[in-house]
Amino acid sequence: MAYGDYQNEIYFKGLHGVKPTWPVDFATLEQRAVAALPPSVLSYVQGGCGDEFTQNHNAHAFRRWGLIPRMMVDCTRRDLSVNLFGLTLPTPLFMAPIGVIGLCAQDGHGDIATAQAAAATGVPMVASTLTNDPMEAVAAAMGDTPGFFQLYTPKDKGVAESLVRRAEAAGFKGIVVTLDTWITGWRPRDLNDANFPQLRGHALANYFSDPAFRALLAKPPEEDLPSAVMTWAQTFGKPLTWADLPWLRSLTKLPLILKGVCHPDDARRAIDGGVDGIYCSNHGGRQANGGVAAIDLLPAVVEASGDVPVLFDSGVRSGSDVVKALALGATAVGVGRPYAYGAALGGAAGVAHVLRSLLAEADLLMAVDGYPTIADLKAAGLVRAD
Repeated sequence: MAYGDYQNEIYFKGLHGVKPTWPVDFATLEQRAVAALPPSVLSYVQGGCGDEFTQNHNAHAFRRWGLIPRMMVDCTRRDLSVNLFGLTLPTPLFMAPIGVIGLCAQDGHGDIATAQAAAATGVPMVASTLTNDPMEAVAAAMGDTPGFFQLYTPKDKGVAESLVRRAEAAGFKGIVVTLDTWITGWRPRDLNDANFPQLRGHALANYFSDPAFRALLAKPPEEDLPSAVMTWAQTFGKPLTWADLPWLRSLTKLPLILKGVCHPDDARRAIDGGVDGIYCSNHGGRQANGGVAAIDLLPAVVEASGDVPVLFDSGVRSGSDVVKALALGATAVGVGRPYAYGAALGGAAGVAHVLRSLLAEADLLMAVDGYPTIADLKAAGLVRAD
């Protein structure tokens, strides 16, 4: 499939006076989403940690890297497919976990909309532990597109084990353990509004539907929501250490991916502990401020990981960002805020439009610059544009 053909579709529709329903660029997409989202949801999705330096730095740092065009290369066909944990995926793009994606859609079912977009485009979804719909319904909506389950590890090991078992039974193809969110970072936008959606009972469907979690409650959430929310707050966020890695590894035979790894030594230690994938990310700048841009940390993590696949997110706003992350060694590249804004504007169709736009831009960039495959990109690498 030539993903760049999406631009031809847009141009030919324009001959009949039809313009795209939603923007194809991030800046305009964000502007439209600002008007569409409720202020409390917008601040949670759009905001970052501290003065948001790291969040902004993540995105701006891509500009420091540049791809050198190569001419006289036959790029009439491009191959964007990748192999990941035994799966052959049509593209290297995936949707990073967003804990309030359910709230982003106008009907409150953004998790289902995201899963439907995954089914429509073949772009995998990493479903968050924090969803408005139970993971089983989300997995079913993905159709034949593989999905992964992201685990915020609870303090209660029984609840953690139950969530993982459910993810396996639902058909998810891997478990992504987030390491940097056992406690929330300092987020001024949310603090100024005293807004934390989960404490209001949002995005807790996986907990409220979990037998191990419900066993902790005196009354079910349907009868006593405030007490159930407080139990969740007391259970959420186990501070993981390397001593916990054998236990995490024992929870599942599915591929185990550690999310939040930004130091090569941590990558090596994780691989020595039996993980199947490294996920280089600084949570988009939402959890810690003042750090180095994730894209600048990616090459060292890739080198330390050897043959182990490295997933990447943080600051990805465009198809060119996707290409740059691939050229720096990422096996697969995750996008976050852009598809959240797509969900806000158009539900499943809005998300699919954002994904198709990203893939079209990436595909066309590879074509114009003379890189028909991802292997060609990796062999060429990038140069520092500054």
